[in-house]
Amino acid sequence: MKKLFILMIGAALAVVTTAQANVSQQTLDNLNTAFQGESNASHRYDAFAKKADSEGQVYVARLFRAAARAEAIHRDTHKKAILELGGKIKDFKLEEVKPGTTAENLQAAIKGESYERDTMYPEFMTQAKQDGAKPAIRTLLYAQKAEAEHAKLYQAALDNLGKNADLPLYVCKVCGYTVTKLPDKNCPSCREPMSNYERVN
Repeated sequence: MKKLFILMIGAALAVVTTAQANVSQQTLDNLNTAFQGESNASHRYDAFAKKADSEGQVYVARLFRAAARAEAIHRDTHKKAILELGGKIKDFKLEEVKPGTTAENLQAAIKGESYERDTMYPEFMTQAKQDGAKPAIRTLLYAQKAEAEHAKLYQAALDNLGKNADLPLYVCKVCGYTVTKLPDKNCPSCREPMSNYERVN
């Protein structure tokens, strides 16, 4: 029995080692870039939320807080994927944030989310798929889907600035997908139960 257990552990380690060996350094670098980007985005959106609050933009402040929560989830899932694939987390410092007006902050947020949705995450996923790195593919896809939704929400908020409806906002704790109305059953991104959504105030 003991011998069988040792063989099973050895086989499991061999599978993990093989999986890690197939992952390119580029994918690990990409995940670190994404990890740093999401860390900065969460930090930046927290600052933007405070600015929106100071300008009396209640819904926009909540939207920035919800997005900050989502980016923190992406940050954590990217970190988990890096470690799962045998990589290391690179040291870095959060960028200094100097908020502009709420309108300017929304414009900056739309630009950042659109870049991640259209350029960064698709490129990173292409490499991850070439590597067959499932943990990387999963976390990158979750982030890309959420960023696409953030861009829509930010654009709508900018288009209606000063007359935004005070909508509730919910974030999926698994993948960071952000909505103003809870899904009927499962998250449209990760397919996990609706019970994983949290309301952001």
